[in-house]
Amino acid sequence: MINETEILHKLPQLLALNPRIAAGAGDDCAVINMQGDNQLLAAADQLIENIHFLPETSPFDAGKKLMNRNLSDIAAMGGKPLTALLTIAVNGRDTQYVEDFISGAAQAGQIFDVPVCGGDTASLPAHGTAATLTILGEVPQGKAVMRSGAKPGELIYVTGEIGNSFDSCHHLHFVPRLKEGLLLREHVSAMLDISDGLLLDARRLAEASQVTLALDIPQIPLRQGASLPGALADGEDYELFFTSPLKPAFFSALLPCRVTCIGRVIPQKEQALVTLDETTPIAMENFGYVHR
Repeated sequence: MINETEILHKLPQLLALNPRIAAGAGDDCAVINMQGDNQLLAAADQLIENIHFLPETSPFDAGKKLMNRNLSDIAAMGGKPLTALLTIAVNGRDTQYVEDFISGAAQAGQIFDVPVCGGDTASLPAHGTAATLTILGEVPQGKAVMRSGAKPGELIYVTGEIGNSFDSCHHLHFVPRLKEGLLLREHVSAMLDISDGLLLDARRLAEASQVTLALDIPQIPLRQGASLPGALADGEDYELFFTSPLKPAFFSALLPCRVTCIGRVIPQKEQALVTLDETTPIAMENFGYVHR
């Protein structure tokens, strides 16, 4: 079986880069150099039946989720989305199902002026649905927010609430934090969106920045019905997780949503990229969802 973490660590060796690629695998989007004042953002994400949505989920809602989770990647880079390409492969579904899936993605994109401009359809050899959306966006030259900029002494923040995303259906009906990403772009040092679990994504940011994140676990804002273990590991929240030297009052005034300080950045500790109290490492088995 595949292990997503192992693959992600090997991607820099597998993918050849050239001067056009300002940032490749390892962030929420690739950053591509273009002529003019902006850089291109590019990301691709998948939606697999029985993993990201249940068979009884309406195809419209599934398509909407696929678009919105890609928009969340653009938000995490502080970018503006431009357009998208959609592919879908099905088995045991009729034409209306595929049309409704595409309509869900297209209408979610229209809210943010992001048209679906093309794609592909195919059949699967076994029952189910597998879809991929590729999204393109833009950001001013040198302004993309990476995962690698966090510095010791900074504070750690999260937007919104965490946990119970699947049972509450938040994972189907969330609004991507595009407005917040644009507002944060000039004021944060590192950022990503929480998709695979707060702890796992925090570890990814810590690893990219070569720091340790000391989390104040009791301060994590829980969604209604969420347990703390679920909030730490379940994922599918699509909230922004970021670091900055600025104080909580600044972000409370800046953002149109709830924002909570949940820890601080400290110098990297050996084998302890995320800690509970600056000294106690969090066991690896407590980190979030890994595709296998």
